[in-house]
Amino acid sequence: MVHAIRVHENGGPEVLKWEGVEVSDPAAGEVWIRHTAVGLNFIDTYFRSGLYPAPSGLPFIPGNEGAGIVVAVGEGVDTLNVGDRIAYAGPIGSYSEERVIAADRLVKVPDDVDDKVAAAMMLKGMTAQYLLRQTYNVTSETTLLFHAAAGGVGLIAGQWASHLGATVIGTVGSEEKAELAKANGYTHVINYRTEDFVERVKEITNGKGCDVVYDSVGQDTYPGSLDCLKPLGLWASFGQSSGPIADFNLGLLAQKGSLFATRPTLFTYIATAETLASTARDLFDVIQSGAVKIAVNQEYALADARQAHEDLEGRKTTGATVLVP
Repeated sequence: MVHAIRVHENGGPEVLKWEGVEVSDPAAGEVWIRHTAVGLNFIDTYFRSGLYPAPSGLPFIPGNEGAGIVVAVGEGVDTLNVGDRIAYAGPIGSYSEERVIAADRLVKVPDDVDDKVAAAMMLKGMTAQYLLRQTYNVTSETTLLFHAAAGGVGLIAGQWASHLGATVIGTVGSEEKAELAKANGYTHVINYRTEDFVERVKEITNGKGCDVVYDSVGQDTYPGSLDCLKPLGLWASFGQSSGPIADFNLGLLAQKGSLFATRPTLFTYIATAETLASTARDLFDVIQSGAVKIAVNQEYALADARQAHEDLEGRKTTGATVLVP
């Protein structure tokens, strides 16, 4: 028997329980892995609270990101071997010492990438990849706004977008986080607690606005994010850390300049083994080149996931956080 964090009822961090669980032998197409590090992400809190229903219902093991070692392979698996170092983003269930998972959801970790870095970068890094390279193709001609610039995705996106030559504007909630964002590629940083981010974006862009706004905040930044866009600009809403947008008014897109809006998710962009491999390859390339560095700024024991969730939701964390079994 191994241990895992389980959720028997939706609620706050207190519903995260450290329990013994059984792991079944891998079926055809599956592998058994032992986690060496698990990534912490805001989406984990959505499943815990019930904002997002867990695919398997209650009880469930949360967590969407991890790294580890293959300890057994099922029938027909010829892409992985026992002892291979692997990492993944999804499906749910990474808050466990060990688990069984489909082989086609795993990617091999390069020798020069540390396990904790791999665990911390898969979901957040591949999210940055699809946002900057697929949802909107960022180039040196792009001016963008990224909310929560000092968060896990934000710090990766800032470095990556800067590497691409873009003008990168970010919002943060403190001066400490502003300094962190500036050190991670942001050309301009706005403290939304002391400044009106819409007015500041207009000042920074000389009234032109941004080509694209990346918004994982939700309720608190809507509809202000739309006012930061150029005509025909794109609003990419990929999260809702402040709460869901209750009444999205499609007509606002017309009124504010024939804007485009999308609600993308990583799991659509990596739905096939081929798209997963290409997205992860692009991520590993910028990590290995040194263009993007992953800062694992907090580390907790997996058994202490409750404290990690409290700190994450209390906005006490920056960059990436890992849970160690």
